[in-house]
Amino acid sequence: MTTTTIPTQYLTLEEYLTSEDEGDRRCELENGIRTEMPPESDQNNDIAKRLLFELAQHFSVARLGYKDTEIEVAGRRASCRIPDLLVHSEESKAALAGTKRATITRDMPPPALVVEVVSPGQINRDRDYRYKYTEYAARGIDEYWIVDPELQQITLCRWVNGLYESSVYQGEERLQSALIPNFSLTPAEIFAT
Repeated sequence: MTTTTIPTQYLTLEEYLTSEDEGDRRCELENGIRTEMPPESDQNNDIAKRLLFELAQHFSVARLGYKDTEIEVAGRRASCRIPDLLVHSEESKAALAGTKRATITRDMPPPALVVEVVSPGQINRDRDYRYKYTEYAARGIDEYWIVDPELQQITLCRWVNGLYESSVYQGEERLQSALIPNFSLTPAEIFAT
């Protein structure tokens, strides 16, 4: 998946949050630039839905986000990410109560879990493995899962003493999630077509 940069003017977070509705286009704010995110592949959507249905076995629907909640992250300029999936902490969900937009700003508590399904291409790999890894770590998100269909692996990054410690799972290995100790899907089941 490649991205298209819409304007060249740098936006502040406030300008981004109050700007005109983008309609059906899904955009992220990357270092002050609104960046359109093209539709996901059918395979990535299926993987994200499989994970969503499994997460719904462990959390209330109200605590789940599916490509619909933004997270303000640190960058050179204002930045917001829209993860494929997230699980709210009780505090992050409560902080959104009564807001007009599902955006977790830096003054709000972070979600408990963020999941990104890696799209093809080096730009997307860098975004998920490098930039979002650093951005989500800086927010102190308890777990960040990088779900990689190309490598058929899941990198589970767990927040430990101020840093992410990463473990890679493939095939029939069971994910060792501190947040979801009874997570039942293996990578092989997640990537099944």
